[in-house]
Amino acid sequence: MPLELAIILPAATLILVSALHLRSIRQDRAVEAAIERGFNEVLAIGEKNMNQQAYELLDEIRLRFPAPNEACSVTLDTLLASHPYAAHAFLYDPGVGMVFRSRPLRLNEPGFRAESADLQKMMEDWMKLDYPTLVERISKIEKKGTPYFVFANWAPRGDKHAYQPVALFLQHDPAGGETAIGGIAFDPEFLRDRFFPNFLDTMLIHGSNPEQPEKNHAVLVLVPRGESSPLAASADWDGGTPEAERNLEAVFPGLTLGIKLRGTTVEALGRHFMISSFLVLGALSVLLAGGIWLTLRNVSRQMELARLKSDFVSNVSHELRTPLSLIRLYAETLELDRLSGEEKRQEYFRIIRKESERLSALINNILDFSRIEAGRKEYDFRDTDIADLVRNTLEAYRYQIQQHGFTLEEEIADDLPRLRVDREAIARSLLNLVNNSVKYSAEDKFLRVSLYRENESLKLEVLDHGIGIPRNEHRKIFEKFYRSGDPLVHTTKGSGLGLSLVRHIVEAHQGEIRVDSAPGQGSRFIITLPIPPPVPYNGRAA
Repeated sequence: MPLELAIILPAATLILVSALHLRSIRQDRAVEAAIERGFNEVLAIGEKNMNQQAYELLDEIRLRFPAPNEACSVTLDTLLASHPYAAHAFLYDPGVGMVFRSRPLRLNEPGFRAESADLQKMMEDWMKLDYPTLVERISKIEKKGTPYFVFANWAPRGDKHAYQPVALFLQHDPAGGETAIGGIAFDPEFLRDRFFPNFLDTMLIHGSNPEQPEKNHAVLVLVPRGESSPLAASADWDGGTPEAERNLEAVFPGLTLGIKLRGTTVEALGRHFMISSFLVLGALSVLLAGGIWLTLRNVSRQMELARLKSDFVSNVSHELRTPLSLIRLYAETLELDRLSGEEKRQEYFRIIRKESERLSALINNILDFSRIEAGRKEYDFRDTDIADLVRNTLEAYRYQIQQHGFTLEEEIADDLPRLRVDREAIARSLLNLVNNSVKYSAEDKFLRVSLYRENESLKLEVLDHGIGIPRNEHRKIFEKFYRSGDPLVHTTKGSGLGLSLVRHIVEAHQGEIRVDSAPGQGSRFIITLPIPPPVPYNGRAA
């Protein structure tokens, strides 16, 4: 009973506090405010993307725009013919005057002809009056990152007007003459019928669910500033007033981008959220009984941990027994002097030494794990040639690798920087990874150790063609005592501490370790160690 109370009382308190918190959220309209903030972020991103697309269209023309000494009716007509989204192009050179061209095929349209005449006259008058001021203004804009100064022109269309942005830019004379001002006027029909609708439809393409078309999602509208009639809207626009608006600048001045939820409002959505939240909160009271199950589950996990520790003791005992048996066997053979020659004797000495090193490595792993668990593990960081450390470590372990029939490849890059590391800890990490590759490779006995630099990091990579590791176990294998479910793993004795120690060592060096592996496709372990930035020279003599 005390255990159940220990679960139920905190849970009941949490539910009460959560209910009060939800009420405060409702009173403060926090949900609606959060949605509106999200809308404003979408509109900001939308304006940025729309400007970017428009800049790409303008750049296509500007980069092919004739130089001031080449601008004429032919060159500008050619430019307009290859870029149908541009209605007019012009160049004003203070020494020559204005060269203004419109799309020839549309000049038979009364509205377009009036648009051309009005825009040409307006630009000629403006350029003659304010040319130096315009050059200075465009130059300042160009220094900020974009070469265009854009203003809104309302082109006549009968008794109405069409929105038309006009972009001005500087065009320099390659012969060193005076700078001219070039201009591009978008085709209003292209913007209204193609550019704006396509952009608005694709901007929120992930916001709608094709399998549930009736589900509420965000829709967009583009209107002239201060007006209510849409210039363009996304396909699902259902009328009404936008929940959030953003006045556009840059390429499309004079327009406002709006957003709302289709078929609902932000206030209704906030209400629905609150109702759903209270329902969920009410359901939590039914789940109080789950606390008991959680307690049982926790006890089961503790029992599983105890079992893993028992397996650990058994596996470690086996791991200790194997090198001790070999050492004893070869030592007895040497003691009885049953060897035929000095070469064989030296070979036995080497085997005893190698198995002793293997035994020391295992004991060091256990001691390191004990220190880590107790929080007493310390590292001795020293300036180290990592390439030399890796070579020496592999050379010390080469005999055992070859005894298991493995092909070992070393790929160590030249001119690698020195790092401050704990030599023994890094060597132990490498040996643990190599030892795992040796133990868990069934038929294709291949091992490659690579050391190379990538950006501001040094990477130590161990690759094998072994049994591989399922993706869902990539994180678990770095936990203490954990061993994969593969049958070969369970028939191969091991402590289950190696990778846990490697992770702790690497993290103590401010690095990281990851694995790229799949069953039957081998494994690739990558240790990444950061390269510290060089210490700046202070100019003082040593």
